[in-house]
Amino acid sequence: MKLLATVKLENKLKSEKIKIGILGGTFDPAHKGHLEISKQAKKRFELRNIVWAITKKNPFKSESKSNLKSRMQFAKKLIGKNDYIKVKFYEEKIGSNRTIDLIKHLSKEKKNEIYFIMGADNLINFHKWFKWKSIIKKCNILVFDRQGYKAKSLKSVTFTVTNKKSLTFVNFNKVNISSSQLRKV
Repeated sequence: MKLLATVKLENKLKSEKIKIGILGGTFDPAHKGHLEISKQAKKRFELRNIVWAITKKNPFKSESKSNLKSRMQFAKKLIGKNDYIKVKFYEEKIGSNRTIDLIKHLSKEKKNEIYFIMGADNLINFHKWFKWKSIIKKCNILVFDRQGYKAKSLKSVTFTVTNKKSLTFVNFNKVNISSSQLRKV
């Protein structure tokens, strides 16, 4: 009887999904808002790890002011002792800077359950992203409210046509900061 219980427990552990969060962007620069939504996502959705997937260039924005290496170093410094957050650059490894390709890459490990994390400002134009409908089908989308973006994001194309089971709008005590504001300082 004990042996059967042990085998059942081992099989359950093998079949359990590992919840991985992805927060993508240029992180130019990384800031406490990125850190806070990462902490909230981990806590509320029981994520094991969160990957800050840094890109060389956002296709919707102009070239980053800081180079990739310094942005990654600063992000790692900001993370501090939050060792569940990993700063990664995948573009050379997967040959793409497209979100769908990163999700496919991380989904190769069948145990991974992917949670894509974004700010409400990104949801507004998410329908313009490459293969945005495929992204929604392949992972859970966590949209964190941002100061001044809630109404527009809740009226967005993506929010209105998406199955709400795969997209969660997260209200939380916002950190009123953005990378573009910090670059102006």
